Amino acid sequence: MIPADVFQADPAFEAGSLHVTDWPLCQVRLQDDARFTWLILLPRVAGTTELEDLNPGQRHELMNEMIRAGDLVRRLAQQVGRPLDKLNMAAIGNVTAQLHVHVVGRRRDDGLWPDPVWGRPGARPLTEDQKQTLMRVIRDF
Repeated sequence: MIPADVFQADPAFEAGSLHVTDWPLCQVRLQDDARFTWLILLPRVAGTTELEDLNPGQRHELMNEMIRAGDLVRRLAQQVGRPLDKLNMAAIGNVTAQLHVHVVGRRRDDGLWPDPVWGRPGARPLTEDQKQTLMRVIRDF
């Protein structure tokens, strides 16, 4: 059993996303859904469920990493030839309580526009080629 003070990603993240790299605070995950350009930032701080569980320095770093992830999502969208109309960021946590931030690129023609993407059926897994291409861009960013 892993001690409570050791960071571990909730198993729900393992089921729907890929751990690609680590930034100073967050684990950076690629959501396995070809409909959207979608990253998840998972602060590597054990026991966090709310933003106030982070200390002020960690909150500052999380904001920096959110901005960086937004830039990266835009770059990923360009990589696949689908420039974005909007960038959505949210730390919802109703299904998985562990603190995490979704950074999702949206397009007016994405099929769910203008509704939220969270918890919607119809995910299309990325192909192996898409995974490898996107993960390379993420790691090189």
